[in-house]
Amino acid sequence: MNPKEKSELLKEYEEIESGERNLSFSTLLIAYLLIILGLLIFLPKVYIKNEIYYTSRDINKLYREYSTQKEENEALKKKIEYLKYKTDIADTIF
Repeated sequence: MNPKEKSELLKEYEEIESGERNLSFSTLLIAYLLIILGLLIFLPKVYIKNEIYYTSRDINKLYREYSTQKEENEALKKKIEYLKYKTDIADTIF
């Protein structure tokens, strides 16, 4: 290989290498726009899913409390009924 061919190969290599390392402004702008677009699409979706999850968790908690209160209410009604019956029976005996 003669020196002229070597220098030409070196110039071509430097051009290729410098082109691969540097991004043009338009390529960088497109990349940033794609990232922003992805965030605009996926962040609201994640936020809405989290809100649905926490709301359903609160609803389930309230429903459990409601069920517990309802059962306790039934138990208290039975106890009141028993006490009324006991009072009526005791009044008739004495």
